[in-house]
Amino acid sequence: MSKPKIPSTDSVEELARFWDTHDATDFEDEVEEVKEPLFVRRPGTVMTIRLEPKEAEAVEKIAKAKGVEEATLLREWVLEKIQGS
Repeated sequence: MSKPKIPSTDSVEELARFWDTHDATDFEDEVEEVKEPLFVRRPGTVMTIRLEPKEAEAVEKIAKAKGVEEATLLREWVLEKIQGS
């Protein structure tokens, strides 16, 4: 049986599903050591919004359909509104 390939994707969910069912030591010959962090926290201000459960579910559904995180979707919407003003 051939060894599966590591998914080439930016989807955190897809990668999580893969690594939940595979052992990283089986892929040591296919990966390289990272010298610098790839995920650097960008400067910014964190804001909180309150949504009704129905609204939150709608955001989750739309974000999932677009393949993005809810926060990313909401940030895009806010920026679109600001730039459109």
